[in-house]
Amino acid sequence: MSGRPFPWEAAYPPTLRWDLQDPPTSVPALLDAAAARDPDRVAIEFLGRPIPYRELHARAGAAAAGLAALGVSRGVSVGLYLPNTPFHPIAFFATLRVGGHVVHLSPLDPPRRLRFKLEDSETRILVTSDDPALLDRAAKLLEERVIDRLIVAEARDFDPHARACPLPAGAIPCSRLGAGASAARSPSIDPDALALLQYTGGTTGLPKGAMLTHANLTAAVAAYRAWFAGTGTPMGPDDRLICALPLFHIYALTTILLLGLDRGATVLLRPRFDVEATLRDIEVGRATFFAGVPTMWVAIANHPTIERRDLSSLRVMSSGGAPLPTEIAAMIHRRTGRQLGGGWGMTETAPAGTRLLPDQAHAPGLIGVPLPGVEMQIVALDDPRRVLAAGAIGEIRVRGPNVAGGYWRQPAQSAASYVDGFLLTGDVGYRDERGAFYLVDRKDDMIVSGGFNVYPTMIEQAIYEHPAVEEALVIGIPDGYRGQSAKAFVKLRADAPPLTLEALRDFLSDKLGRHELPTALEIRAALPKTAVGKLWRRGLIAGSSEDADPPARPEPQNMSGPNTRTPGAPA
Repeated sequence: MSGRPFPWEAAYPPTLRWDLQDPPTSVPALLDAAAARDPDRVAIEFLGRPIPYRELHARAGAAAAGLAALGVSRGVSVGLYLPNTPFHPIAFFATLRVGGHVVHLSPLDPPRRLRFKLEDSETRILVTSDDPALLDRAAKLLEERVIDRLIVAEARDFDPHARACPLPAGAIPCSRLGAGASAARSPSIDPDALALLQYTGGTTGLPKGAMLTHANLTAAVAAYRAWFAGTGTPMGPDDRLICALPLFHIYALTTILLLGLDRGATVLLRPRFDVEATLRDIEVGRATFFAGVPTMWVAIANHPTIERRDLSSLRVMSSGGAPLPTEIAAMIHRRTGRQLGGGWGMTETAPAGTRLLPDQAHAPGLIGVPLPGVEMQIVALDDPRRVLAAGAIGEIRVRGPNVAGGYWRQPAQSAASYVDGFLLTGDVGYRDERGAFYLVDRKDDMIVSGGFNVYPTMIEQAIYEHPAVEEALVIGIPDGYRGQSAKAFVKLRADAPPLTLEALRDFLSDKLGRHELPTALEIRAALPKTAVGKLWRRGLIAGSSEDADPPARPEPQNMSGPNTRTPGAPA
């Protein structure tokens, strides 16, 4: 064993070791090895189009040559502003192969947050798709010289039925990226080199880039690989993994794409989640692995034909990205006869953290035991160096080879977030005598909406831009579809006209993502304050007036968002 037993090791099956044996390596080495082992096996299936490992490897190599010709090398950021498409793994591996690092950008980002991330990360090369919504924004960034180079992935390359979309002046089609360029000479990649800037928020809502190295990402893959092998569900070339979660999110990137390719499996890459298509992938496509967010499992549990569907091919089912109601886990079990797995993780852990053991059913707050190589402790809320015993409630801290070493260009934030080599997660919980961990609350007031972390301060700051608003507070309220959504409490200026929820949402539409827009509004004559006069968000959480505007109808939300740190699965 590890030589220093942890409480959870006694709960591990005899076939599972806590200590990882895998040496650190580079991310491109995962694809290199898989393509060398079985080049003709299908790596990705997208819109019915099979992409063998040989082709994926070759396309990434050609794109690497093109990126190298554009000047991408060590220390150069390449932004990926992409939906789920094969161009994501192609551009991802290509960037890392020539020594650059990837900056993930969410298609849900409003324009000014997108611009902030690009400027903060010093990204001057952007890869996007010819989806009109994304391309229009990207073209404006090029026109305004926020970026120097725009590379556009054309949907027709993988979907013959897609309509051609005219490209803006100066854009480079992805299909011509490597044309005429000599093969890129892959530099020797230090596993400790930066591979990915994955932006996440903080209690202030200011995005910060978690710096994930090649070693962090490959250690996370190794942790999941060891877990599944040691718990009786080893992943291999015959596995078929559904990827309906967005690849710009660390959950899908590591636990589906990188893990699947590392094992030589086939990734069933889907542009978005559709419940009937997912059930068809399982029933007809014989998928073996499906990881989703709770809203996906709610849709599956409530599908009218679920009890008649053949889900026997599934070996692993997981929920992550947001708290999963225990009644939904129980409903899935009743209607499918299958146990839904889960756990905990966060962007900074890449996102390996905990998993439920095979015999552990969902229970309120339960997030399972640490994965191989991951060490977790509970520390006092007033002293992060004081480790607490089993049963005591405190802050969860974590360390391991998968944990990011800090935040991009934020030394003070980095220094405050790490104590004794452990990352302070901001999550409050406890562990039991067997080493299983539970979450009971968060230290901040973050809202988790449909798998996305939503930060009240950021919403409040945007609301304050409305000329009628004098004061604003935002809290999370229960939402039957998303788990939580934002509710705004507003004090209007004395001479201001009435403000409706619809008008407020319209005002905020270019300042916030759709998942961040308030679904309820309450106008108050005064907002609660502390004794020293600070607006007091906690004073609103106990309840709200029945005179509030009714909640807006939730919009469909099919993508998982950045920085998962809630109960639910390997995220």
